[in-house]
Order: sequence, then structure tokens, then C-alpha cells
Amino acid sequence: MKRIIGAALLCGLAAISDISTAGAQQPAQASIEALLPEFEKQVAEGMKAFSVPGVAIGIVHDDKLIYTKGFGIRELGKPEQVTPETIFQVGSTTKAFLATTLAQAVDAGRLGWNDPVIDHIPEFQLADPWVTRDFRVLDLAAQRSGLTAYVNDALTMLGYDKQTLIRSLRVAPQLGMFRSDFRYLNIPHVVGGEIVAKVNGAPSWFDSLQKSLLAPLGMTATTATAEAITAAANHAQGHRLADKPVAVPFHPSFPYALGPAGALNSNIPDMAKWLRLQLGRGQFEGKILVSEDNLDVTWTPRVAMNERSSYAVGWVATATPRGRIIWHNGGTSGFGAHAGFLPDGRTGIVILTNLENGGMPDSLAMWFYDRVLGNPAVDNIALGAAALKTRREAAQAEAAGFVPGPLSPLAAGFVGSYASPILGDATVALAGGKLSLTLEKTEAQLLLEPNKDDPYLFQARLAPVGAFVAPAEMSGGEPFVRLRFETDAAGKITQMRWLSPELPHSFARAAQ
Repeated sequence: MKRIIGAALLCGLAAISDISTAGAQQPAQASIEALLPEFEKQVAEGMKAFSVPGVAIGIVHDDKLIYTKGFGIRELGKPEQVTPETIFQVGSTTKAFLATTLAQAVDAGRLGWNDPVIDHIPEFQLADPWVTRDFRVLDLAAQRSGLTAYVNDALTMLGYDKQTLIRSLRVAPQLGMFRSDFRYLNIPHVVGGEIVAKVNGAPSWFDSLQKSLLAPLGMTATTATAEAITAAANHAQGHRLADKPVAVPFHPSFPYALGPAGALNSNIPDMAKWLRLQLGRGQFEGKILVSEDNLDVTWTPRVAMNERSSYAVGWVATATPRGRIIWHNGGTSGFGAHAGFLPDGRTGIVILTNLENGGMPDSLAMWFYDRVLGNPAVDNIALGAAALKTRREAAQAEAAGFVPGPLSPLAAGFVGSYASPILGDATVALAGGKLSLTLEKTEAQLLLEPNKDDPYLFQARLAPVGAFVAPAEMSGGEPFVRLRFETDAAGKITQMRWLSPELPHSFARAAQ
């Protein structure tokens, strides 16, 4: 499940040369156009190296969309071609839209960047009471909470609602230092969306976004539901990467349940208007949609990711030898995206793909930025493909560390009822020689696979039944958590504990 939520979310940075900044460049349209033949060769090489079925690309310069093109096919095995108008999931590039709606609310005096979150959403509670009290609105989109990365994201695939996601932060381990350590999360953005909707008197964050940004920008093709992308006549089908790309269905559970963290569907013409707003420093076609001061807040580095890049507020800020880049990528179960720009160079790029994000969008974008800025040239596609190979090998090695075995006779003692303060009641059952777990609140069924050497240790897969057929297909049937049945000194089962730091949940055994 973590692979689905965060695959290659921040890849491509190895392509940036580690040389001190030498001053921003001002590219000309002619110089950008001169790069396009070689750029299109890089697109072809990237599609081959990363096994990407289809790509759409747009380049913005001097407040104009100067290049737009589709490559490949909308779905593997079908003839329909990708065009610039093809709709893709854009994943976590959505986060910058949340950041800008926060900035607009600050402009309107309805919100302050330093407002305590609990003043707006009292149910926002973390494990550390001090961090809860000091957590500010700006922190929600700045990735510096110090909480476990990707914590509880996978609950959406198990059918849990927005309120449960927010409550689940109460058990999130505080593994890093608040405001000092970079940790990538999604659920705080859900909280941020709730605040924006509340202060604007809107039914939802997307309703507020539509009124304050999408409509003024003319982003009429941009939506935020599985139903909307499915209904679009010209949409790409997402693919997960197995031995070859495998088409995956659209489903409300992911990324749509995470709303402002990654729910948007869009295309090149719409995303180009978004970049024009950013490059216009809050102005679009003569109208100020957000103040330059508060837009600048979203671009300002807040926590270091490495020696070259920092997370800002919904954006990543990267220093290169000849200028800075403001960017973000996106990865869902079937799509990868990159949106970014040179704030001092009047130039931006959007890359949308219909394969889970293995790194191609970032690798291609970094190739583009380096050439436009005149940075030292490196083979970004080769570096990105090598990094993907390393990640896949590491994931395979981790999976191989769990060796399945026969079900122990002890398993009969695991049967019964359990309860979690966050996830509710759960029932463990034994039937046909197999152990299963049902989460009563959502009716998700988990198949428990025993470990060969430890009779108390299991790995869980989502059963493809009922409302969970599509989520199980999206996950590729992979295990999403390991769990252990734990005993007291007398050997009596007392609880079932999920072992993943990203799913830190324990279920107490009900009295027998």
C-alpha cells in the first residue's frame, strides 16, 4: 500500500548538480524551442526506460502556452492516442492548489498563517499535546510535522472516511522533531481543506477551490472525483507497474478520499493556466487572484529535504547552479505527474503520465530545467531509471523477508472480537483452514497469511470482495501490513498489533 501512496514522490533530485548558485538566467522562447527536438527524444527514451504508455506535456513561457503535445496511448492495448486535452490524475501536485487557497483565505482576512489549527478544527489532535497546541495553519502543508511519513494514508483503501483519517493522527508516532525534520504526509492537507471550506462557508474544499481559482482561471476540465474522470470522453487510464504496465480502475478511495492532498484530475491546457498564475505572481489576465506576498509564503522554504532542496508550502524549492526551481510531483496508483516553474525565468512545464510515478515525470522535467537554465548536463533519464530499479529491488528484498508458511494450530486461539479506539471493532475468523480479519466499520475483509517461522506473525492482503474489488485491484494484491497477535505472561492473547509505522494501530482483545 505504501508503494501506491508514495511511489517516487520525490525522485529526480539526483539529476541536479551540486554547484553553488551562480545567478538566475532569463531564457528566450527561441532558445526553448531549439531544445524541443532533443527534448522529444528524451520523452521517447523515458517512455521506454520507465514503460510509460502515454504522456502529455505543456511548456509555458512569458505567460503563453508555447508547446503542447501528447505521446503514446491512453490505455495499454487500445488505440486511442494521448492528446494535450486528455485528462489525467495529477496526484500531489494538488497540494499547491491547497496552499494557494490558504493564501487566498489569508488575503481575505478569514485566516492567519499562524492560527492554531485547533482554533478552527478542535478535533485535530496529535499524540503530543504540546505539538497539538502549537500546530499552525502553515504547518499543515509544510511537511515538517515530524510525524511518521505517509501515516494512515492506506486507511482510505480500507474504506475509512475523512473524520476517521483526521482522528487517526492521534496515534501517529512523532518520529522526527516538529518543524525541524522533513516528513511527507497527506492527511494534514485534508485538515487544511476542511479549514478553507469552513472559513469560506463552502460545502467542501473543492467547491471553494472552484469558486476562487478554477473558475477565474478557466480551468473547466479540472475535477476531483473518480466519477468525473471516468465520464470524461478523453481520459487516460491509469496503470500500475508489475512486469509490465497493468491497467487499474478508478475508485473514490484513492486518491479522491484524500481531497486537497491529491484528488485533482486535469489536462495540459488547464494546468498551463495554473502555471501562468504562479509565474504571474498571483495575477492572471489582468486580475489579481492571490496577493504576491501570500503566494510568496507558499514558495518559501520551510524544512530541508537535502542540501539542495527544501519543502515550502505545497511546493518543493530547489537551488541549481543558475537559478531556482519551484515544483511538485504527484503519484497515484496509476498516474505520475510533475508541475514546476522557474520563478525568475518566466518558464514552466507540466508532464502528465498514465503510469504510477516511477520517476519519469521528474527526470524529464529536470532535464528540461537544466537545459533551459544552462546548468551542467547530466543523463537524467538514465539516473531516474537506475533509481527506480534500485527501489524496486529493495521492495522485493523487503517482501522476501516474510516467508509464508502453514497455519499453526495456535491460530484457533486468535479467533474472536477485537477493538481499536480509532478503527473500531474487528472480527478474526477461521474458515477452510484460513484466517481472516473483518473491519466491522467498513466491512473490509483482510486475508491473513501466516509466517513460516513465527505462528503469531501474519501479513494482510485486502480481499477483493464487495466494495473492495477495485481497491484490491489497485493494490495489485500486495500485502499492506504485517500484524502480530500478542500475549500476556500466561500466554493469553491480549491484542492484535499492526506493525507498520504507517499504520500504527492496535486492537485489544474483547473479553472471552
